[in-house]
Amino acid sequence: MGLVVQKYGGSSVADAEGIKRVAKRIVEAKKNGHQVVVVVSAMGDTTDELIDLAGEVSPVTSGREFDMLLTAGERISMALLAMAIKSLGHEAQSFTGSQAGVITDSVHNKARIIDVTPGRIKTALDEGNIAIVAGFQGVSQDKKDITTLGRGGSDTTAVALAAALDAEVCEIYTDVDGVFTADPRVVKKARKIDWISFEDMLELASSGSKVLLHRCVEYARRYNIPIHVRSSFSGLRGTWVSNQPQGDQQMEQALISGVAHDTSEAKITVVGVPDKPGEAAKIFRAIADGELNIDMVVQNVSAASTGLTDISFTLPKTDGRRAIEALERAKASIGFDSLRYDDQIAKISLVGAGMKTNPGVTATFFEALSGAGVNIELISTSEIRISVVTRKDDVNEAVRAVHTAFGLDSENDEAVVYGGTGR
Repeated sequence: MGLVVQKYGGSSVADAEGIKRVAKRIVEAKKNGHQVVVVVSAMGDTTDELIDLAGEVSPVTSGREFDMLLTAGERISMALLAMAIKSLGHEAQSFTGSQAGVITDSVHNKARIIDVTPGRIKTALDEGNIAIVAGFQGVSQDKKDITTLGRGGSDTTAVALAAALDAEVCEIYTDVDGVFTADPRVVKKARKIDWISFEDMLELASSGSKVLLHRCVEYARRYNIPIHVRSSFSGLRGTWVSNQPQGDQQMEQALISGVAHDTSEAKITVVGVPDKPGEAAKIFRAIADGELNIDMVVQNVSAASTGLTDISFTLPKTDGRRAIEALERAKASIGFDSLRYDDQIAKISLVGAGMKTNPGVTATFFEALSGAGVNIELISTSEIRISVVTRKDDVNEAVRAVHTAFGLDSENDEAVVYGGTGR
């Protein structure tokens, strides 16, 4: 038996009973002959509560001290889980991200992993212990400050450790039974996927699927680490994410893997941009200098009478204010008229490797949205994805309409959501 890395989300360790249930699952893996490394998130809504508390104390909720605060949640869960494992007669040692050797850049609140040097983890495993690691955190390479990895950071920690330790698999435990063809909270008849490629999972993750985050899947693909997404509330087989199907999994990729949606983005429209070479570059250089990531971009045809055009793009709502400020600072050099900000949008994406060889997918997608009375504001495509932006109020109906139009509805029982957060 080889080494496995298991990651447990906040809903899995939300209370004492949850922690004890997780401890039993970990001990079972150890008894089956595996070396076990566990990555754990903060209990339940602890991180959100810490963020709210920081907001009550200070209007500036970012930077070094904010990271120091947020990492407290994972430290609590890792210590309690180690205690629960010891009460079952097995030895466990807990480690912070820095103790586990997770080295990051120095960007606070959304640091990226540069390297993993898990010397202390290997020592603990060699001594027969179970290693418990606090997810979502690391230490900066230059200043040795505590950093956090941003949304989905515990998943990324788990996959990075699995790669560094040459693990057989990285098991991501959540509050649903795997990856579904749509969010089961929105589409009750969503089907569980037995196997999905890294390529399709990356598109689903970047389009808003909450079970796995984009950075986690990207890391797994780079180092070819199979991911098994499972529920910590049941013993059912979950979804395998890998380059190739595992064992008796289906060998042919489905036409459509799923429908994802995202309500966490906002749209900014730069109005009255001179339609000449270099203007778009100035806009997106201002955004890049603010260390902000954008998603979809569209430019209107310029008006012949004025020679001006509008450029719209989407980005996370949390970055909206910084983006507006960055563009206002660059207004004189760009020469636009005004800015419009809209945070009542949603993105709906259809993902599937089969769409690049099957005509009619695009037509069916837009017919389904039209039939549901959904208006489209932006469109973006890749070889295996079609995304549109619409009104936030229309998103649930749109997802259900598209899911049904492509025959993805399950004929069996409704999908079970054991927790409530999807993580």
